[in-house]
Amino acid sequence: MADTSSPDTGRAGPEREPVLGGRLRGMRQRREWTLQEVSIRSGLSVGMLSQIERGVSSPSIRSLQKLAEIFAVPIGWFFSDPGATPQGPAWVLRRAQRRVLDLSAKGITKELLSPEGDGKIELMLITIEAGGSSGESPYRHAGEDAGTVLEGALDLEVDGVASLLQAGDSFRFLSTLPHRFGNRGPLRCMVLWAVTPPLY
Repeated sequence: MADTSSPDTGRAGPEREPVLGGRLRGMRQRREWTLQEVSIRSGLSVGMLSQIERGVSSPSIRSLQKLAEIFAVPIGWFFSDPGATPQGPAWVLRRAQRRVLDLSAKGITKELLSPEGDGKIELMLITIEAGGSSGESPYRHAGEDAGTVLEGALDLEVDGVASLLQAGDSFRFLSTLPHRFGNRGPLRCMVLWAVTPPLY
């Protein structure tokens, strides 16, 4: 699956990418770490880190996990801030309040659909543009993943076994198994994806 725009969600696309890079730069500078130090700790190249900070490139999900680990923050910290003031009960999340993780260079956008709190399950809407993928290297984490393809076709590989899922197809697997996903089709793919316990 090769690493290579997203659906209209009412947000300005160009404003999303700097969120991740700006937060990464801020964390690094507050710790007085150089790009070289972050590179040594994370295993990512200085050039890649510089591109991420400037919003020129997006990290893979695996790279995000490494960065979150060395900075001791949850991956969700890299998501954009809520787009609107909460309205209604705490168990309701309005569309305008969704937090977004835009990995444009990977062709992936993740929108958190679950209201914030101490829940035991997390729901996301993942959009994968044609040619987009989670990266060449599989990743893993605690818990369980499940979902259904809403639109397009999803290339999903779990523990070395690959499968092509079409709209209406569903999946579930242990998150501890190495997995990756992508979209080789000509059209965008949208997946309603659940993770337990919450990953972000």
